[in-house]
Amino acid sequence: MRLLLVEDEQELASQLCKRLQDEGFVVDHAADGPSGLHFATDYPIDLAIVDLGLPGFSGLELIQRLRADGSRLPVLILTARQAWQDRVAGLEAGADDYLGKPFRMEELLARVNALLRRVGGWAHPVLEAGPIALDTRSQTVSLAGKALDLTAYEYRLLAYLMHRPDEVVSKLELTEHLYPDDADRDSNVIEVFIRRLRQKLDPDNSLHPIETLRGRGYSFRLGTPHRS
Repeated sequence: MRLLLVEDEQELASQLCKRLQDEGFVVDHAADGPSGLHFATDYPIDLAIVDLGLPGFSGLELIQRLRADGSRLPVLILTARQAWQDRVAGLEAGADDYLGKPFRMEELLARVNALLRRVGGWAHPVLEAGPIALDTRSQTVSLAGKALDLTAYEYRLLAYLMHRPDEVVSKLELTEHLYPDDADRDSNVIEVFIRRLRQKLDPDNSLHPIETLRGRGYSFRLGTPHRS
């Protein structure tokens, strides 16, 4: 998953970027409103974390501009402002959630994961489809209750597909959302990860959880996923 952090406090931004990257996210950082709008508009972002007090123009205006352009990008507000009116204004501008400063990193991660699940229609931290279960809290995957040994990139790829069940996801989209811009992006590696995932998720070749659509991409299609 690819996150955008729009935060002008450099020390806090560095800490957040590192922790989010440690949790497996690709993170883009902007330090002002105009740069944040550029990233949110022109980059393949899955979720934005936006501070309200930004130079250039405020986080509130950034959100308003995104929504005016029809963007449905999930937005989590960070704010040191204590007045409830400021938080209400952020939500009414189109933000999906807010978190007051100071905060614990665990709560930020929980809110980020909850918003990402909501986009895919999942209500529970464990995404279940047939015998396959992906726990977004522990970042583990099991098959019929037995833990699977996945690499970090295999987990990220599966999580991205499972957050978008029945959607067609191209190789280009997967590379953009799984790798930072300065990474060596070899789209053929995606095929290797897909093959490995199929071997681990479907050793008997009976489930067929990941479908290949020639010339279009891949889709996670294992019956009707359980979203409760």
